[in-house]
Order: sequence, then structure tokens, then C-alpha cells
Amino acid sequence: MTATLPVDTPLAPPAVGAGRATEVRAAPGSTAGRLVRFALANVRRRPERAVLAVAGIGLAVAAVVVVRTIAASYQATGAAAVTAAIDDAPYWVVPEGGVSLDGDLGVVVTDGALPDVAAPRGWTVTEVRVGRLPGSGGAGSGVALVGRAGSAPGQALATGEALDRLGLAAGDTLTVGGERLTVEAADGPGAVVTVVAAVAADAGIDTGWATLRPPAGVTGTAADVREATGLAVVSDPAHVPAAGSGGVVYATTGREDRGGIVSFDQKMAALLGGKVTSSALGLVAQVGLVLGFVIAVTTFVASVQERRREFGIMASIGLTDEVLYFFLAESLLLFVAAYVLGALAGGLVVATVVPSFFSLATWASAVGMAAMYLPALGIVAALIPVHRLVQQRPVALLADEA
Repeated sequence: MTATLPVDTPLAPPAVGAGRATEVRAAPGSTAGRLVRFALANVRRRPERAVLAVAGIGLAVAAVVVVRTIAASYQATGAAAVTAAIDDAPYWVVPEGGVSLDGDLGVVVTDGALPDVAAPRGWTVTEVRVGRLPGSGGAGSGVALVGRAGSAPGQALATGEALDRLGLAAGDTLTVGGERLTVEAADGPGAVVTVVAAVAADAGIDTGWATLRPPAGVTGTAADVREATGLAVVSDPAHVPAAGSGGVVYATTGREDRGGIVSFDQKMAALLGGKVTSSALGLVAQVGLVLGFVIAVTTFVASVQERRREFGIMASIGLTDEVLYFFLAESLLLFVAAYVLGALAGGLVVATVVPSFFSLATWASAVGMAAMYLPALGIVAALIPVHRLVQQRPVALLADEA
């Protein structure tokens, strides 16, 4: 007897047999989007490890940003201060003690008395006295006093920062060396009050330098200056006058190294910036950089080893390349987070602790410098460990380690 089904009875869908292939639909979204979602899922699975990696890399970035921001600011201040000190003169005569930058005042200062200069015949000698304005306060509130020949008698030209520190305004009266001077606002870097040289001398300022200029239409040479002054003439600001030498003459127009593309001001600024990176602060930053590097490498290597079986399963079904992509996407996510965190933290430290050295321009320069360390860190900490792992056979990855 044959059973029959009603005509309107729907037929059941055919069962999927062992030999039938099933359709696999790709997850919606682009490949990059899927990689990001996979990376975020892994970060949520292991938040402690992710936080440790971000903190370690962020520490390294913050250390670099702090030192580079201060160095860039110091360098910019130094370049402006050297330009103001030289005043476009082709030769700059400094005493035995050499010159240095007073970061608080924003001016170049000397460690020796004003040199006694004998210039070539017909040349102009301009003596400049530089010191701290008597009674202007200590670090953070002091003002530099510059005595320069040719300044207007009876006037004290003060920069905006000097006016703020002294609590004065244009038209007020300032007494220097027993003489009452009328304050006038002036442009320029640092906290500086400029007066005639005689007033600075009366105020007890005996440190400074001299500049030399040849007559109009005359091209002065280093040999002429060397013969007249009896001092060495150099164009390298790193040259330190020897004890008993009487000083040194800096050729500020580069006559001693023709063809150079770096000006004397830029060389001096680079020298001043290098002093920051080689100081104790620079040493602390290097330690922080190394420590952050070690933390990052240790964290990523441990993460790779912890996920051997996971990678082994993916490799056994032909997803070897995807293993590399997935891990690199996760690493990139952590690197970006750490970089942003470190850059912001470094800028905040400088702006809070030493606000006089902070500016958006110097901070941006330091952030760009810190980015140069990330490729090397990424290769060592992320790319090499996972690349070595995927080179192994899947059976080796799935095997339990002894």
C-alpha cells in the first residue's frame, strides 16, 4: 500500500549531507574594519595586558616628548638670544669664560669680564655689558640689564616680558645706576632692559663682550682681526677659549667655512639644545625610553607566546597570513593609543612643571621626533615575534609546551 501526501503539503528542505558544501557569508564591512573589530575584541579579552603595553610605550613617548620639548624651546630661545647679542656684526669677541644662555632671562651671558679689544684701523668696536638688573629678583622674576653703545640716553628699552616682571608700563620711570630713566616698550626676546653702556657700568655690570664691524665698503678678513686682536678667530661656537688665551673671536658670517649651509646662529642654537639632551634631564629621559621599550617588548612577546594554540588553529586551516595581519592590527591599535597618551602626558608635564619652556610649536616638534622611535619599537616588539611564530608548523604550535 502506497501512502500519499496531500497536494498542499509543503516539502521539507533537503538536509545538508556530509558531501554538500555550505555557503559561508563574509562578515559585513571592509577588511580593515574587520581587522579593527578583531583587535578590539582581543583587547577586551586581555585588558590588563593591553593596559600594560600602552603604559610602557606611553612612558617612552612621554619621556622623549618632555626632553625634546624643553630642548626645542631652549634652542629657539638660544637662537633668538644669539641673534640679538651679535646684532648682525661679522665678528663677536667673547672673554675667556665663553658665553652661555640664561634660560630664565632669555639672554646670552658671559662668565668673564668685558674683553679689552684692539680692532683693525677704521673698524667699529661696540662694547656690550650684560648682567642682571640690580634689585629685579631672582630666578623666575629677574630681568637682564644690557648696556649697549648707541642706545638712547635717558631711556630704558624694556621687552614685554621685562615690563611684566617689573610691573611697569611705557612712560614709567626706572632708576638704574643712580639715573632716572624713562621706560619705553621694545620688541625682542627674553626679559631684557637695554640702556646706554655708561649706565650699565654705573650699575656695576662689568661682564659682556664686544662686536667688530669693518668700515662701509670694506671686506674685513679673519687675518686682519687675528692680527689686530691677537686672538684666535673661529666659526665653530663649540670652541671654548683656553685659560689664559684672553678670549676668542667668533666669525659669525661663516667666513672660516665657506660653502656651509648652516649659519652661526643655527650652530649655536643646536649646541645649546644639545646641552639639554646631554644633561641629567636627558639621562632620565633615556632611562624612561629604555624602560618603556623593555616593557613593550616583554608584553608583546608574552602575548604571542600565550596565544600559540590560537595561532596554531588558524594556521592549520590556512589562515597563516591572517594571523600576522590580526596581530599587527592589534599592535597598531595599542601603539596609536600609547602614542597619543604619551604625547599628551609629555606636553602636560612640561606645561605644568616648566611652563616657560612650553609652546605648541616646540611641543609639536617634539611629538614628531617621538614618532621616529615607533617604527623600530613596532618591528622589535610586534613584527619579529609573531613572524617567527608563524614560521613554525601548525602541529608545533598546537603541541603543549613542556
